[in-house]
Amino acid sequence: MKEKHKIYLIIGSHAHVPSGAPESEFEFVYENKIRPFVSNLYRYSNIQAVFHYSGVLLYWVERNHPEFFMLIEDMINRKQAELLGGGFYEPSFPLIPLQDRIGQVELMTTYIRKHFGKRPVGCWLPQMAWEQHLAAALSSSGIDYTFLSQEQFVQAGLKDADLFLPCISEDQGKLLTVFPVSENIEKDLAEKSFSLVFVELKNKFEELCGKNESEKIISIFPDKILASAEEAPDTVWNRFFEEISLSEEIVETTLPSKFLKSYKSYKKASFPNSSAAENNFSPRKFIIEHEESSGIYSKMIFTNVLINQLKGDKARKLSAREELWQAQDSSLFSPGNGYMRNELRKWAYSSLLRAEMMTRDNGVFNPSLIQHDFDFDGENEFIFQDSVINCYIQTKGAGIFELDYLPKEWNYLDCGSGDFGRRTAFADILLPIDTVIDKHEDIITKDSRLCFNEHYESIAQDKKGKLCFNLSASEDTPFGEIEINKCFLLKKDMLTVSYNLKNTGKEPISFKFIPIICFSFVNVTDEFVRFYTVDANGKDVHLDHKFDVDNMKILDVKNEVQILISSAKSFAGNLAPVYNKEHYQAARIMPGFSISLKEGGSWINEFAIKFSH
Repeated sequence: MKEKHKIYLIIGSHAHVPSGAPESEFEFVYENKIRPFVSNLYRYSNIQAVFHYSGVLLYWVERNHPEFFMLIEDMINRKQAELLGGGFYEPSFPLIPLQDRIGQVELMTTYIRKHFGKRPVGCWLPQMAWEQHLAAALSSSGIDYTFLSQEQFVQAGLKDADLFLPCISEDQGKLLTVFPVSENIEKDLAEKSFSLVFVELKNKFEELCGKNESEKIISIFPDKILASAEEAPDTVWNRFFEEISLSEEIVETTLPSKFLKSYKSYKKASFPNSSAAENNFSPRKFIIEHEESSGIYSKMIFTNVLINQLKGDKARKLSAREELWQAQDSSLFSPGNGYMRNELRKWAYSSLLRAEMMTRDNGVFNPSLIQHDFDFDGENEFIFQDSVINCYIQTKGAGIFELDYLPKEWNYLDCGSGDFGRRTAFADILLPIDTVIDKHEDIITKDSRLCFNEHYESIAQDKKGKLCFNLSASEDTPFGEIEINKCFLLKKDMLTVSYNLKNTGKEPISFKFIPIICFSFVNVTDEFVRFYTVDANGKDVHLDHKFDVDNMKILDVKNEVQILISSAKSFAGNLAPVYNKEHYQAARIMPGFSISLKEGGSWINEFAIKFSH
């Protein structure tokens, strides 16, 4: 480095589109973000930059805009650009097992080396989510450097000039260089010209440190720069790079690997668990607070256990693990709307189910019913596994929280969450007999007994795959005289759910009973799902918002699956879609039964849910 007073700038571009997103989203990011940046930078050979585009996005670009790869390769060959590696599927690194961290990084490294002829030595951390053990995992994968925010440097105890220099972080004897990213400068560039921002910064450095201060390095990955609403992205980025060219007396662009070759005075730092996302979010805390993310995380860990148990077939094990990796996308475990997006969650579950099926021996699959703390709450859940259906049941409400139809790799209980946690099927409610039900809010009142929010006791489990629960009578709650016995039986393509409601009180009682069933599809319109009942002549009759039937036939158009729900007793109720903000989550089916029981009397009913395609 020749000029001590000059600011050295690492300028980068980062973009990612989650697995499962529509083609239009990939095209939008390409046309409005990565192509304008790279193609305009190409014309300024004096400006160096680093690129990080996730493996998911690069793979899409390879198939749809292969000429773009030639542009990047040329810039790498003339030492104008450097590609960052990382996890191929943009994973949330703190949440995934060690072998997946290493495997995803190696997959990305291999892809970049194959297509661009050079192995990446730096990596991108999604949301800059950091835990200290990542230093060893990344170093072991051949990564020399990464980036964290200046705020994370402050949390590590660094200050003043050290906020503008890389440091070394260590774990288990493995070293990783960390560059600071100035998010404040990124924000300034959205409101001011490049030259103004860096003139102000240079003056600030001279005021604080004097003119003899040594070099500074600033890393920025600007997502938005100063522009009018009418300007095209190409115009904006061309002006931006022109300003950098005209500011060469103040700032000089460089590449991380080039800077590291000449810089020797590293400080050591240990960074606390942290991130650069809003409110210093923690991925681990996020999955605790968001049931949608927690469900995918739990399934990921469970699937990882199944893969680890697979012996003697390395190729099948690797294929299963690569399917697992697709469900580790950081957008599902971080702030934003990713975890709310039905299509992203469905992609993740489909990948996990494909991985799970790869772990099963070819041929006949032996059904099983096991107890396992699936969601890490200290209490066992019950997991039915058969050749066609998986059915997961929790003791809270004795509700089904995952229902997988394996031939179509679809979890019909990925229904999002509400005020009472994750939505389930056969979520029981008792309410006054005269309640008029038009929408879900009508049944959540102070006069209702929300059985789905109470814990049922597991009372029986047999080798044939039958599982029974009991909800005891309870004082100090509406309809507390009612005891519920509830049994599940799974056989291949059919699930049976039977009820026995008993009045343990000393007087007759009348009430409505609603076992809410939530199922999730691609969307709510007739293009994707249709609801019918089969009449006495065997003809399909389309169902509207309200119904009075003893069966319901659901056509999942996208998956070409038919779901038949039958009941021994007729039920009247309604049907409505469920949204989280503007994002579709599920279809809520509310079958209602009006019941009157004398002292000691019982009410018995049985549902059967049959899948076919």
